[in-house]
Amino acid sequence: MPVGEAVDLGLSVKWASFNVGASKPEDYGNYYAWGETETKTDYSLSTYKYCNGSYNTLTKYSTDKYYGMIDNNTTLGLEDDAAHVNWGGSWRMPTKDEFTELLNNCTWLWTTINGVNGYLVTSMKSGFGGESIFLPAAGDRADTSLRYVGSYGLYWSSSLHTNTPNDAWYLGFYKGFQSENVCLGRYEGLSVRPVCP
Repeated sequence: MPVGEAVDLGLSVKWASFNVGASKPEDYGNYYAWGETETKTDYSLSTYKYCNGSYNTLTKYSTDKYYGMIDNNTTLGLEDDAAHVNWGGSWRMPTKDEFTELLNNCTWLWTTINGVNGYLVTSMKSGFGGESIFLPAAGDRADTSLRYVGSYGLYWSSSLHTNTPNDAWYLGFYKGFQSENVCLGRYEGLSVRPVCP
């Protein structure tokens, strides 16, 4: 699998130049359920690795007995991190806070590159002006459907939503809107953009 370049935006981590499963910035790449490291054809509770078929039968990463067992793990371990498992080295999925840092320290320009819609994210940090990454609006996968391609981008963080641990935090965007304060069922297939030190 191709591995992206580490782009230094002057932030606490470097950001990969493309998604896991892609070979260039405008490729959509693969879709992964949260905590899973391989692609599949059906992204549903019935196929999710860390539950027994329902939202309240979690078997890993939970802070509330209502949702299943409790282990109080709130960040993906490297063995369950799609970026680390597929790219190796020091690559991993970003945390929710690292998405916040990306949002707060870069300009976000909705644009089209080689026919692909998405955001050109450019550093505002002194000395790093002009350094940028492109996040394609790759949509997501739910059940057996691919949705919202070209309109929405949904990128998993490694951070569990502790109040409802059947959900995890992700970066979501569409034209004119970006937020890391969104959570989604862990079984859905989203894009992964790695980071490294």
